[in-house]
Amino acid sequence: MEDKRVLLDDQAIRRALTRIAHEILERNKGIEHAMLVGIKTRGIYLAERLAERIEQIEGSTIPVGEVDITMYRDDLSLKHENQDPKIKGTSIDKDVTDQKVILVDDVLFTGRTVRAAMDALIDLGRPSQIQLAVLVDRGHRELPIRPDYVGKNVPTSKEEIIEVALTEVDEFDQVSIKHS
Repeated sequence: MEDKRVLLDDQAIRRALTRIAHEILERNKGIEHAMLVGIKTRGIYLAERLAERIEQIEGSTIPVGEVDITMYRDDLSLKHENQDPKIKGTSIDKDVTDQKVILVDDVLFTGRTVRAAMDALIDLGRPSQIQLAVLVDRGHRELPIRPDYVGKNVPTSKEEIIEVALTEVDEFDQVSIKHS
């Protein structure tokens, strides 16, 4: 039997994203010269949801883009030893130069995904600032990366797995933890 426990249900995820949206607006004094960039795959859906909340609160839209970190991963040769990596594509319509870029991801673990996303962003331009918003921070950092906005801090062991399900991909919203 699998030991799985729900950490956030759909309402808790909605509340966390609303709080993060308010924190983004407060810290940046609005959304002028700011943009959200979701890290593929689930980060883009969280970024779009944050943009909706920000528009509801602020009355104006914030640009949203998505970044594919596949070619920037430091474990690319390990993960794709016998096959070509699947590149999903980066799509950022607005120039990142001189923008406050808020990277959005579902789970922050070692920090390596975020480092790869920052490398990909910097290849596109020179943001004035990069901030990080995550739905779940589970600890165990291997790099000196800290989120600016967190939906929920979840202390975990390395044997535990955080699973994020989002309606856009999984047909329901839920964050759960299970033992591997």
